Amino acid sequence: MREINHSAVASTPRDAAFAYLDDYRNVPRWMFGITRFEPRSETTSGLGATYDATMQIGPKSLNSIVRVTEWVENERLTLESVEGLSNSSTWSFTDLDEGRTRLDVIFRYSLPGGIAGKVLGAVVEPVVGQAIRHTESTLRSQLEAAEHR
Repeated sequence: MREINHSAVASTPRDAAFAYLDDYRNVPRWMFGITRFEPRSETTSGLGATYDATMQIGPKSLNSIVRVTEWVENERLTLESVEGLSNSSTWSFTDLDEGRTRLDVIFRYSLPGGIAGKVLGAVVEPVVGQAIRHTESTLRSQLEAAEHR
């Protein structure tokens, strides 16, 4: 499984940052390529919440089902795919001075083997690092804008 780590600092308190990221309705606003992120049940937050997601990467739409597998309020949130492209993302939140928050993300993914994996890799690999940076930048901007409303 491949892994990408990224960190950033947002000028917003940790509880507000966590609440924004934890709200499934916000996900398409900040996560690169996500065009659909909908709950599969009445549980829309916390451990076990499960979502249908669609990610558009270039000409390809990738559907998956993701589940919250770790949820520590205001500290850590992990989403893992249970169907579709194998991936997970873990977001950690750390208090800094002056009401700022450090955001750390670990994104893991694997591609299928064989020809299908090579074809998908040709589409996905070039944009993964760019997608993580774009996601972090957009999320940080959204958090800071929400803080000033």
